[in-house]
Amino acid sequence: MRRSRLAQFLGSILLAAATALTGATAAQASQLAASGGYVALGDSYSSGVGSGSYISSSGDCKRSTKAYPYLWNAAHSPSSFTFAACSGARTDDVLANQLGGLGSTTGLVSITIGGNDAGFADVMTTCVLQSDSACVSRINTARAYVDSTLPGKLDKVYSAISAKAPAAEVVVIGYPRFYQLGTTCLGLSETKRKAINDAADHLDTTVAKRAADHGFTFGDVRTTFSGHEICSGSSWLHSVSWLNIGESYHPTAAGQSGGYLPVLTNAA
Repeated sequence: MRRSRLAQFLGSILLAAATALTGATAAQASQLAASGGYVALGDSYSSGVGSGSYISSSGDCKRSTKAYPYLWNAAHSPSSFTFAACSGARTDDVLANQLGGLGSTTGLVSITIGGNDAGFADVMTTCVLQSDSACVSRINTARAYVDSTLPGKLDKVYSAISAKAPAAEVVVIGYPRFYQLGTTCLGLSETKRKAINDAADHLDTTVAKRAADHGFTFGDVRTTFSGHEICSGSSWLHSVSWLNIGESYHPTAAGQSGGYLPVLTNAA
């Protein structure tokens, strides 16, 4: 009996020590990322379209002070911060225009990319304006592109990031599901909403696999956005807005701070 109690006591000490070390390791990783500089790459989900408070000098890139990269920078004060994400960016745009801030001392890189390559805007336009069958057909075309072409495009971006910032921790962040299903909701049919959600899952699966194969961390925002999809009554995503079409289906300020920022913070 005495030996059993001693074993339990020693086990609890070891468990506490391991927990403390895990916390310290996470904190050290965040400190290393901050001390080495932070570079934020990607498309409108990283630039902050939909969250307002756009930086005037960013022009059509619409970089927002409420976007998750800007919020992470404000909270962690890295030695340098390059906010290169741009509305409408595709993988080729990242390669051509966004990698200048990367270097041998870069500690952290975040990126959302792939949605525009897959034709996100055209998919949503088709689904809003046309029939269920037309919506599903357009989504199937996008899924085929995600299967056949997008992986190679992502590989080029990820390889370029590794080459330019070999010491950086790279966090590739995905996209949320857009709709809560099984609820009464004005607008798109349940068929369209489910097809759009399934397409988002398909894209995230592809992005996550390519990220893992490059040794990068995948940040899954579907968990943080759960319960905050369109039709939820507490949406962190804009529905279609005919007065500001560019912000349609993008995260609100709450989606950036509550949906994206915690994922980067936990991964970095």
